[in-house]
Formats: sequence, C-alpha cells, structure tokens
Amino acid sequence: MDDREQLSALIGDIYDAVFDPDHRTDVLDRIADFAGGDSGGLLSKHALGSSLGSSLETAEHLYCYIGNDSEGLRAYSESYPKLDSTADPLSVGVEQIVSTTDLVPYEEFRRGRFYREWARPHGWIDIASAVVEKSATSCTFISVARREASGLVDADMRRRMALIIPHVRRAILIGRTIHHKEAEATCLTDILDGLSAGMILVDAGGRIVHANAAGSTILAAADFLRRTPCGRLVAGEAPVNAALREILLGAGGGDAALGVKGIALPLTARSGERYVAHVLPLTSGARRKTGLAYDAVAALFVRKAALEAFSPSGVIGQMYNLTPTELRVLLAIVDVGGVPEVAASLGVAATTIKTHLSRLFEKTGVGRQADLVKLVAGFATPLAS
Repeated sequence: MDDREQLSALIGDIYDAVFDPDHRTDVLDRIADFAGGDSGGLLSKHALGSSLGSSLETAEHLYCYIGNDSEGLRAYSESYPKLDSTADPLSVGVEQIVSTTDLVPYEEFRRGRFYREWARPHGWIDIASAVVEKSATSCTFISVARREASGLVDADMRRRMALIIPHVRRAILIGRTIHHKEAEATCLTDILDGLSAGMILVDAGGRIVHANAAGSTILAAADFLRRTPCGRLVAGEAPVNAALREILLGAGGGDAALGVKGIALPLTARSGERYVAHVLPLTSGARRKTGLAYDAVAALFVRKAALEAFSPSGVIGQMYNLTPTELRVLLAIVDVGGVPEVAASLGVAATTIKTHLSRLFEKTGVGRQADLVKLVAGFATPLAS
C-alpha cells in the first residue's frame, strides 16, 4: 500500500472509530505508524479548582489517555504530567504541531525529571503533539512518540501529522455530539435520528435526502439553513453557502478528498444566535451503510455554538508575546512558587529559570514575582469587579 492509499484508509478508519470505541486504540497505533513514530496517544487535561476558577487554586488533572500501553500510561497520569514539557498544550494553538524542541531546549529536556524517570526508561527521545480541542479549562491533544532508531521529530513527520490532525479533530467534535446516544442505539441510523443536535443528510448534488427531528425544525424555520424548491440545502449567507457547497463537494469525493475543510462551519441566525456545523463523509467504512440507505454522501451536524472559552494563559501569552517556555515558567511561578521550587518542578537549573524570569519582567513591565502572580490572577478572573 502506497502513502496515498494508506492515508485514505487511515482517514476512513478515524471516522469509523467515532462509532466504534473499541477501534480507537488501533487507530492511534496506525496514526503513529503513518507519521513515522512508535506509539500514539490521545490525552485530555482538565484544570480543577474552586468554583471561582482562580488560577491560584487550580491544578491540571490528566483524566484520559488512550494508547497501546494502558498500565504505563496510567502510571504516567499519576506522576508525570506536570513535569512533562511535551504535554503543555495550553501554550500552543489548535492543530499546531509541536515537538520537544518547540517547547523547551532539548538539552534542558534531557536534564529534567520527566526524561530521566519516564521518557528514557520507555525509550522515547522525542514527541510530536497537536491540540485537537481546547477550552478555558481543558484541552485534548494527540501525541506521537519517537524512539532513538527513528530519530528526532523532523519535517516529514510534521507533514504527515498535518495530513491527519484535521480529521482527528473533526471526528472528536462529531463524537462529542453523538456520544450520549451511542449506548442507546442499535445501529448508526438510530444514533443519527436520535440526536438532539440537528442532522441533515445530503446527496452528491447537495439535495436533502433525510433530516432528523432537530434538523427538520431547523429547515422549517428557513433561517440560516433552508431547503430550496428543488430540495437543495443552502445557507442563508452567501459566503457561508459557497463554503458549504465546497465542503459537500469534497465529502462526495470521499474521506481524503474532504481534507481540512469544514472542521467547523459558522452559521448565524437572524436573531444573532450562533450555530456551528460539522460534515461527516458517508462514502466509506461502516458509515457507508447509512449513506447507501439514503443515497447520501455526507451528514451535516448542526448545534448551537458555545460561548467562546476564555483561556487566561493563551490571552496572556499573546498579549505579552511570550514564548511557550516563558509562559510555562510564568504559570509555574504562580502554581509552584519561587525560583528554586520552579526549577525543581521543571527539572532545570535555577539559572535557567532566572533567565526566563528576567525576560518575563521585561515583557510584562513588572519587577517582582508577586506582581507576576497578581497579573495572572487578574486575567483568571475577568468578571471580577
């Protein structure tokens, strides 16, 4: 199987895994193999704290890691996430592929506790990661580890991961929509029809061939989505409609042809309410049965858009133009304490932390560590009077 065939088959399996949880570990292993790595994992981190959500009272908690070494990964989740500089997704953008050296100097990584106590014993020398879902209090990211025989993360590995990450992200977002109905349904059609979110099936010509109850309600309103007299699905805004046409055309060409389009199509009602749509191809894999039943090539999932999450660390990083390492040190100063404590926590020399601290003072315009803590606290409580 050549690279194109391997990619197409893998993308199809990523979407099929939305409906088959038992298949997800195998898919992660195949993603790692395609990317040129040795093991893959899907990791979610939540920030736990008081009801006020103050950054001074929160701590990161790793609650789910799917991979091929469940026992080892469970041990990792209990001891090493806060030491792992490669598991620092809050400082990077969604779908941005980063390696160890993007987050911390490699020699510094090798001196740290995470490398000495976890990565080296497991044979890992580098890790490539990308965030696929992110909010103010949580994020989900996929990581692929490399062993010494494979070498450090290189341009080809980044290119291959970039081909896969958008599909992983779309699959996860759609999975969030249907998960609560999964256990109740006996087949894919039952899952789709039972959703509280709107679901509309379209054929290769963009004509509506089926809609669940919520989808029918959306179409009956003839607002941001409507049915034309000839039965085609159109969006209320011309630019959005053009994007929708392109997405559906791609979906008709199969999983790989859809590419990175239509991850989240924004829709706005006349009232100003915002909605978001995701497109799932139905032309291959287990999804093909549903598509054939309705002569459909794609399913459009429509739901109300949640308010954009407030991410204090992301806003701080952008406002003060902080590097990922500087942001990590800043947050560690807030969570851990002074220079000696932060150095011990991150597994680096105190002089390294002092260097980063000096740059933080310069960029933020404050001169004391206490002022840095106040700065972060101010961002963490944006609704405070």
